[in-house]
Amino acid sequence: MSTIKSFSVGNGDTFYIDHSTANFTIIDCNLREDNDHKSEIITEISSLSTSDKITRFISTHPDDDHFHGIKDLDDEINILNFYCAKNEATKSEDDDHFTHYKSLRDSDKAFHLYKDCKRKWMNVSDDEDGRSHAGLHCYWPIRDNAHYKEALVNAKSGESPNNISIVLRYGLENGGSFLWMGDLETEFMENVSDDLEKIPQTDILFAPHHGRESGKVPTAILEKINPKIIIIGEAPSKHLDYYSGYNTITQNSAGDIVFENKSGKIHIFTSKDYSVDFLDNENQSKDGMYYIGTLNL
Repeated sequence: MSTIKSFSVGNGDTFYIDHSTANFTIIDCNLREDNDHKSEIITEISSLSTSDKITRFISTHPDDDHFHGIKDLDDEINILNFYCAKNEATKSEDDDHFTHYKSLRDSDKAFHLYKDCKRKWMNVSDDEDGRSHAGLHCYWPIRDNAHYKEALVNAKSGESPNNISIVLRYGLENGGSFLWMGDLETEFMENVSDDLEKIPQTDILFAPHHGRESGKVPTAILEKINPKIIIIGEAPSKHLDYYSGYNTITQNSAGDIVFENKSGKIHIFTSKDYSVDFLDNENQSKDGMYYIGTLNL
């Protein structure tokens, strides 16, 4: 079994994957000073990313709502493995959060992600010590793609880094699969559609750009991914696309979302009282959470 948690952190992203093995993965963070649960989130992550685990922080892209508070998290857990797309993004005004992001990005702790990259314990097992890999695979970027190169240049000149986002897929053998697409924008995805259409079917899709219309996944790509559930993030409601025709969970209303990923099924819990009509009831429970149903695969 593995556990995937999507924290409700306002207009931003904070995830972890507790692989229930020697692996622990953090994806992005948005730990703002006005978040009453900031210290609780850091404590929870710290308690799970113990010293006997290979812990990695994966940055989907260098935008503030995806790395805010990273220094506080690093001070607590000591990030040794920092995964990101190779970039030279700049901002018109640096702050402590971006400065710390750059210090990790440009350090020897960094591993650069790109399509089909390989990394021990990320997606390559260690036969000598018996550690299995984490089931993480990168499907974007393709570094020689002209549209991607242009996005890198734009980010280097201080423009939006949204379109240098990675596409990351996690899958559990005989269990569920999950896909993160950062803040990729619709027009950019249309331009590179032939490559993104090669992403395999995935059960749970975290909608890009927090579910905004500006990041709606184009139909041709969405049909290939064919998600069973789309998680719509916490952008302001007026900016959201609710993906008509697909099963969705909206984090604005659901709060924190926990996925217990088991062989053949995913039990889903939320921190707020929330309901959907497309999941099976298997009478599960989790302390402090509401059970909303089970996705049978």
